[in-house]
Amino acid sequence: MTSSLFRGRPRRAKAHIRARVTHAVLGALVGTGWLMLPLMTITTGAPVPASSAGTVASASAPGGGGTSTADFVLPLVVVAAAAALAAYGYLRRVRRTRTRTTPGTMPGRPQPPTLADAERQARTALVLADDCVRTSREELSFVRERFGVVKGGVGAGEGGEAEDGAEAATGALVRAPRETEAEAVTEGFARALRGAEAELVAAFAMWRRYEEGFPEGTAARRQALAGVVGRCAEAGRRLDAEAAALDQVRGLEGPGAGAASEVAEGRFRALAVRTVAAHGTLAALRERYAPSATDLVTGSVEQAKDRLLFATARLNEARRAIDAADGDRAARSLRAGEGAVAQAEVLVSGVERLAARLREAAALVPAALTGAEADLAAARHGRSRTPLAMGERAARLAHADGVLAAVREELTGALPYDPLDALRRITRAVGRLDVGRSGVLDTAALLVAHAALDSADDFIAVHRGAVGPEARARLSEAARTPVTGTAAAFEADTAAREARTLAERDVRTHGTPYPDTTTAGLPGAVLGGILLAEEPDGGPPASFGGPATRGRRHRPAP
Repeated sequence: MTSSLFRGRPRRAKAHIRARVTHAVLGALVGTGWLMLPLMTITTGAPVPASSAGTVASASAPGGGGTSTADFVLPLVVVAAAAALAAYGYLRRVRRTRTRTTPGTMPGRPQPPTLADAERQARTALVLADDCVRTSREELSFVRERFGVVKGGVGAGEGGEAEDGAEAATGALVRAPRETEAEAVTEGFARALRGAEAELVAAFAMWRRYEEGFPEGTAARRQALAGVVGRCAEAGRRLDAEAAALDQVRGLEGPGAGAASEVAEGRFRALAVRTVAAHGTLAALRERYAPSATDLVTGSVEQAKDRLLFATARLNEARRAIDAADGDRAARSLRAGEGAVAQAEVLVSGVERLAARLREAAALVPAALTGAEADLAAARHGRSRTPLAMGERAARLAHADGVLAAVREELTGALPYDPLDALRRITRAVGRLDVGRSGVLDTAALLVAHAALDSADDFIAVHRGAVGPEARARLSEAARTPVTGTAAAFEADTAAREARTLAERDVRTHGTPYPDTTTAGLPGAVLGGILLAEEPDGGPPASFGGPATRGRRHRPAP
């Protein structure tokens, strides 16, 4: 059924056309009449008798042609008026046509966005929603720690370890009610975060299909992009809905600032110790393994120190603000300090996790070589699940033999090697034979995939102020791949490594923000999305919430 909007428009258009035609016809008739009037008044009879002597001839008396000047002036005036009216109508129509959004539609009706505009909107929405989810997750960890129990609990010594089993058991009994209380306090925020994460995963999946060329057709692709924007908006709405409640629970501008500061400072002190240890760990890894083994965490310790330097200034400022009862400044400084502490923890944890995985991979390489030899023997006897031509099978077997020989040489050679890369090459070379055996090679493939996933996620988390939607979408694709076997592990590993590559490219293109600043740690804080880069001092800190609330303003520090 045609809407009233489109039903009404043709009738009004026809009415305007009829009115203009009528005006034109009337103008033409009047002009023609005035032009014919002189002809109808010319006399063809006997000449008029001469007037009496002394009578002065009238100025309007007819001349030799029998017509007066008025007989010609009045028609010309009418014609000029008709021409002026026609010109005015034409100009008015042209002006109305130019002010319309689309030809033939009512003025003021918005034109649908072009595909390029819709794509830009979707890209912006994806980045913004992902930033909101990541920031909300980081702040929620501080809320949980504030209302829960610090790791180690009651009966823990200063180093976080229980003094003995009896006290640890007692501490467990005491922690249970507090953990229950913490869950009750934070459940609404956690539920909103889970909902936002689910919406974001769906949005990234739709974006990936769009990148791959589906659906086809301009209208369908525009609709797909609208779906991406809608999912992102829903993710933000869920977080925005809980932002005010979280502020009330935290009370950063009031009595809750002191407790929040203690939690942040406690995590800061623990991270300072771990950062020093990570520096030594990374140095040992570089001595033991090939340079490629530590490429994933190059610069992580230095960046962690930079974030901690920034956190030091902001947490000290928060303490001064709390002492001065300046709630706005305390909240602003606390959130900035918490964000820096959270990112420093990501960077340090990345070094610690890589060290553990390299040790695990090195221990797994010999067993992986043995399992690969068994798979090659099965493939030589034609036990591949996928039928292969004789030449293709011979080529794949030769490639696998070459890879295994190279790994054995690295393993027994004097030079250091990269255990994770060795496992990746072994599993991929044998995986092409599609023997379908499970066991140590599946374990190796899963280890490699998880290492790539964590590396990409860490890098994007601490550089999210510069990373675009492509890298984030590839990471989301890798994360939602059900890693249950070798083939799925290959897909997740490939997607994660592509995400890391794309993210590094974005950071190089973006460059260093605030290069001329003298504020310690400010460029890293802006690059990491801790500050929103809306003011010369870096702007407000990002906080729990969606697009409408994540940059909640606090009074800038003097």
